[in-house]
Amino acid sequence: MAKTNIVARTGNEAMAEAMRQINPDVVAAYPITPATEIVQIFAGYVADGLVDTEFVPVESEHSAMSACIGASAAGGRIMTGTSSQGLALMAEMLYIASGLRLPIVMADVNRALSSPINIHCDHSDTMMVKDAGWIQIFSENAQEAYDNMIQAVRIAEEALLPVIVTTDGFIISHCMERIEIIDDKDVKNFVGEKKLGNYLLNVDKPITIGAMDLPDYYFEHKRQHIEAMIESKDIILSVAKEFSGLFGRSYGLFEVYRLEDADCAIVLMGSTVGTAKAVADNLREKGIKAGVLGLRVFRPFPKEEIAQALKNIKAIAVMDRSDSMNAQEGPVCLEVKASLFDDSASPNNVLNYIYGLGGREVRIEDIESVYKGLGEVIKGKSKNKITYLGVRE
Repeated sequence: MAKTNIVARTGNEAMAEAMRQINPDVVAAYPITPATEIVQIFAGYVADGLVDTEFVPVESEHSAMSACIGASAAGGRIMTGTSSQGLALMAEMLYIASGLRLPIVMADVNRALSSPINIHCDHSDTMMVKDAGWIQIFSENAQEAYDNMIQAVRIAEEALLPVIVTTDGFIISHCMERIEIIDDKDVKNFVGEKKLGNYLLNVDKPITIGAMDLPDYYFEHKRQHIEAMIESKDIILSVAKEFSGLFGRSYGLFEVYRLEDADCAIVLMGSTVGTAKAVADNLREKGIKAGVLGLRVFRPFPKEEIAQALKNIKAIAVMDRSDSMNAQEGPVCLEVKASLFDDSASPNNVLNYIYGLGGREVRIEDIESVYKGLGEVIKGKSKNKITYLGVRE
């Protein structure tokens, strides 16, 4: 097993540390709370000569992603970071980055979108770009944020797709935890040298990138992009298996916790997964068979695997930290229900809880109330399909 060092780090510090060890060719970024620290710390590494990175301080997040696209198309290993309105300002360029199959890695610190203006956590920013063609990986804590950033480089470059690695704003980004940092040389060996395929600066094989693509070929090129997302699931699992073998920490598309014999289960993403696990443990001591499915990879969505994991659960609650504004369920719930429907399982025992918008605190008793509602469903009682958990009506 590779050597590791136990340290205390915030989520932002952990992601910046991973970036230092990866030593990308270019980082282009613009500051925004609560993600500013990631690139601010990394800029310090650049100034101190700890990395060889070309750091590009730009005038906006749109410009940041534009610079990342140009540098990646030129053949570089590229990283950036942002949050909330910054991700929104990047949105136009996100589609271009993925459509051009550029393996850019972005640290996104989840924060509510305006308006009203808010600097605290929910998942509305990442959900806004869920269909932009980027792989999306969620982190439960600072350790996962660090590990996910390292794996994301390999995933992006093998899938030829950009990757967003998320943490929950302030909850993970600014809270300090005990984490294991891998030795620099082992991270360097794991990510390896970037394999150059077709790139703009290859004067021996000139190519065109970003040309006009009219009806005669646009559909075929988008189909290739879609197929790459489908195939990326196996790449994510392969990289995770190698990471586990070297460093001892195992990752999948999602984590199942006390789910094998569970009667009721909660499906959710991000930092609240840890809280849900603690509640499940407490309920188990009272004889209630509660479980948790913590979703790590939201894109590509692992529908077959989720349907298999939930097939024997009598009642399921999907907790969304954003709303789709569609007069139906939140985005994660809709995907889970579609997975169960496609697997010939009934999605009728699935409840949706919208929670934590704008950083609203989620307490132990809130999640206990979710499990209580599932218990009532198991007993045949009728429950609202959608509940706005913790809102003052």
